[in-house]
Amino acid sequence: MAFSFKGEISKFETGLWSFHIIVPQDIVVELTRDCKKRVMCRINEYESFHAGFMPDGKGNSFIKLNKERMKNFQLELGMEVNVILEKDHSKYGMAMPEEFEEVLGQDIDGASFFEKLTDGKKRSLIYAVSIVKNSDKRITKALIILDHLKANEGKLDFRALNQAFKEGNKWV
Repeated sequence: MAFSFKGEISKFETGLWSFHIIVPQDIVVELTRDCKKRVMCRINEYESFHAGFMPDGKGNSFIKLNKERMKNFQLELGMEVNVILEKDHSKYGMAMPEEFEEVLGQDIDGASFFEKLTDGKKRSLIYAVSIVKNSDKRITKALIILDHLKANEGKLDFRALNQAFKEGNKWV
């Protein structure tokens, strides 16, 4: 079931979050009945994207918008927009790069450790692979992630993983 509303592009004054849209609370309640906060969001007829409800600390929930999406969707601060939200039924709450999926399919031990991570950590790792433009580098990054998880018995140490990414980039 889809929910639509008119929202306004706002901006937090703090450095932590920036552009966002406040979502009416009745819609948030309906879409989070199963305690999952992930949704598919469509703004002004542009392509849908994966998003999650974030609390603003004042009893409201919002969807954040990065600078790239603001530019691509031609959005500006204060602009009124048409928003359509639907439950996100994807496995991870975001698109899985084909290369990462293939590496997971070939490494049973690594995949087992990956699946035991929290949903947020899985999304962080998927994002780390998906932002790479070159397919070979996405494969390398996915392999590094699974090697890291296996070497650390499923424990994710982002500092050590980032160092492994830097070392792995020397060979690509």
